[in-house]
Amino acid sequence: MAASVPEMMEFAQAGFVAADAELAAARERQLRTVVRQTAGGSGNLDAMFGLDRKFRLVFVRGHFVGGAGTAPLILALDSGKGPAHDTKLFTVTLAGTGKDVNLRLSGDESQDPSPWTLQSDDRLRIQWTNPDSANMTWGLEVGLALCA
Repeated sequence: MAASVPEMMEFAQAGFVAADAELAAARERQLRTVVRQTAGGSGNLDAMFGLDRKFRLVFVRGHFVGGAGTAPLILALDSGKGPAHDTKLFTVTLAGTGKDVNLRLSGDESQDPSPWTLQSDDRLRIQWTNPDSANMTWGLEVGLALCA
């Protein structure tokens, strides 16, 4: 016996509800996922980090090996709106051998609106002048998460 139109509509509606719940759960998992991006070298640090959607900074880790000396490590917004909107976000005053960088943003600091929330065409720019580039190497890791 064939199903009635109301029964078919009810069945279709149940399918849509299940698909919506599955998509909502997938979006929630995606928002909790931290994407790690890295850079490293022996010269000056001038690296850009970003995602193709609105994102927030979760952490920055930097390690410095060999040589001697420290210098400021600057975190800045490289705005997709152009240079007039670029801004310095934070400066770690002493970064270098014996002075690793471990910056973690709390949940309150990473809620939108926040200076740590960047748009899809923005980039996080991290700069540091190596005080001993002949002897010092560095490695940097940032954690970025998508925003709703």
